[in-house]
Amino acid sequence: MTATGSTAVLMTVTGLDKPGVTSVLFAALTRHGVDVLDVDQVVIRGRLVLGVVVETTHDPEGLQESVEQAMASVGMQVEVVIGDQQPDNARQVSTHALVVLGSPLSARAFTMVARGLAAQNVNIDSIRRVADYPVTGLELLVSAGHADGTDARLVSTMTKVATQVGVDIAVERAGLARRAKRLVVFDVDSTLVQGEVIEMLAAKAGREAEVRAVTEAAMRGEVDFTESLHRRVAALAGLPESVLTDVAETLELTPGARTTVRTLKRLGYRCGVVSGGFSQVVQHLVDDLGLDFQAANELEVVDGFLTGRVLGEVVDRAGKAVALRRFADSFGIPLAQCVAVGDGANDIDMLSAAGLGVAFNAKPALRAVADTALSAPFLDAVLFVLGVTRAEVEEADAAEGVLRRVPLEP
Repeated sequence: MTATGSTAVLMTVTGLDKPGVTSVLFAALTRHGVDVLDVDQVVIRGRLVLGVVVETTHDPEGLQESVEQAMASVGMQVEVVIGDQQPDNARQVSTHALVVLGSPLSARAFTMVARGLAAQNVNIDSIRRVADYPVTGLELLVSAGHADGTDARLVSTMTKVATQVGVDIAVERAGLARRAKRLVVFDVDSTLVQGEVIEMLAAKAGREAEVRAVTEAAMRGEVDFTESLHRRVAALAGLPESVLTDVAETLELTPGARTTVRTLKRLGYRCGVVSGGFSQVVQHLVDDLGLDFQAANELEVVDGFLTGRVLGEVVDRAGKAVALRRFADSFGIPLAQCVAVGDGANDIDMLSAAGLGVAFNAKPALRAVADTALSAPFLDAVLFVLGVTRAEVEEADAAEGVLRRVPLEP
């Protein structure tokens, strides 16, 4: 609180950012012997906005004059409010973090986001850009209260807005829990890699279209995954074992996959894959990306040829969640600190078990239960949802000599 007999003074400095502005301002404040209560600063496209709240026990008008002269000397504008009535605890403790992603992110889209928040009586506390490539991303810290049902209402509202204006909006509780994620598990087919591995294998047997139809029905949740797997694997009977290596070596990573894993590993995350595909193919990704773990099905091979059968327990919808729990337990990481990313109905249990479930270009059945859904075809959008910025990623990449931006197709 402002002490009895003291006056709070709010100063807002604006202008082109340059070295020395803060130093000149605080030198003027020092000469008046004030106490600092609050400071906030942001730079947008080279323009500085600096807010400072102080308390003074004498001559606030003299303080205002000194500050105005000091800022004029460095070519800055300043607005001074004497007797600011906001209490010291007026700064909100944000309850939620929203990440809005668009390509492009239009003014109309952001207007709809802001209106949706206002309709829920949610206040925007701060906004920062987290990405300008391959999508535009803004992170909003907001205050939404703690009443029962707040989370569900906010997610529901933002989901509707996202659908209306064609952007992605991720909603999470703010605070330590958001920054405490430590393990990320990816599905493989159509998530970490482009396409479906089993269809690539089936193409070797001339049965790709047949297998694709079953795959699509399973991903929509129309066919039991285990049943569909056995039906599809049966089509591979008689193929030489060498096709597994052939397909593994031709896999195409999803754009942003390598950047995503590299960045998460830098930050100390445990990263791995849990797949309804096949371990003989998945192991290639583990070795290539330096992943920490994998769980997948194993194709039976006899005398160098596929038999059309799967060995052991099938990694199905339930099995994926079991695998996530097993890996989390092996690293001593609570499920609340785990992230799961997938695209199909067989990922529902895994995403539901994780602290944060991300549906990536997913089927409706998965989008309906995921904590957030991403529709842009760039896996590094997952980083922005976690609060990692493109600038931070590129600074680290530049230090390692691996920085590059691939031109995006119009």
